[in-house]
Amino acid sequence: METLNASRRAFLAGGAAILSSAINDAAAAPRQRMRGIYPIAQTPCTPDNKLDLAHLAGQVTFCTRARVPGVVWPQLASGWITLSEAERLSGAEAMLAAAKGSPTDVVIGVQAPNGDRAVSKRLIRHAADHGASAVIALVSLPAGASDAQIVDYYKAIGDASSLPVVVQATGQMSVDLVADICSKVPTVACIKDEAGEPLERIGAIRKRTGGRVSVFAGRAAHTFINELHEDFDGNCPAFTLCDMLQRTFELWHAGRRQQAFDMYGRYAAFMTIPNVDPYGMIARGFFPENARIRVMPNGKDRMAALSDADKKFIREVYGQFIKPYTTI
Repeated sequence: METLNASRRAFLAGGAAILSSAINDAAAAPRQRMRGIYPIAQTPCTPDNKLDLAHLAGQVTFCTRARVPGVVWPQLASGWITLSEAERLSGAEAMLAAAKGSPTDVVIGVQAPNGDRAVSKRLIRHAADHGASAVIALVSLPAGASDAQIVDYYKAIGDASSLPVVVQATGQMSVDLVADICSKVPTVACIKDEAGEPLERIGAIRKRTGGRVSVFAGRAAHTFINELHEDFDGNCPAFTLCDMLQRTFELWHAGRRQQAFDMYGRYAAFMTIPNVDPYGMIARGFFPENARIRVMPNGKDRMAALSDADKKFIREVYGQFIKPYTTI
């Protein structure tokens, strides 16, 4: 228990005491092309369902300590639709403050219910004012929006600030539509492609965009080895074992394919356990045992589905088979 508490205290302690001069040097360097693992942060809440800003921001510190290059919040896995505008603003401020002076990119989600442009514009300007590295948006327009309306939606996001834009392609967004967005919104820096079959689309997207944008995948990294083989720039997975995926990414690109395969195998096996997310961060000692986690689509507490025996099993599997291979 003392080890668990010490780990939690270190997680929450934040930047200055743990950041080395090498990290400070890296923070001073120009931002590079988005590459690597950018997990979708979870949204922890107190038992009375109030946003837990300390543990939300602690995920940024986690990424800094674990050498995970960036973090995204709030998107689908963060339960963004369950968050009020005030919660999104306060959460973004907490995360961006935690990232200040570190090499960790924080990408802020700016889609608004029903494509509300006024809300998105406020979120974008707030992100820019508080030092966000980029903004990300999925299409939140009413069903049946045309391609022209979707292009116009992203143009409005791009026009609201000079921040790089990440396009989260979902549903029926075609390669032609993605390319059109990139051509008309010059600040697009990355495509998180979850539309169609991304493994079949990456070549076409690279060709149509001239390779100027990063191409990421999502879908909980279920096809991660194939993505590495196809040279995706990165992935936006669930948060719990993002450090293991980053190590897999690094090992693969260092030519250490066997070690990369073994590392990913441990990740994939752990993630097959039902409801391991969102309980995984509790099992790791980084969220309190009584945390509530906002999730899509309706904000219900998925951990209510976990029995004490389920939680014990997740903790035991993590401690025995996963923890020895994590970085923090």
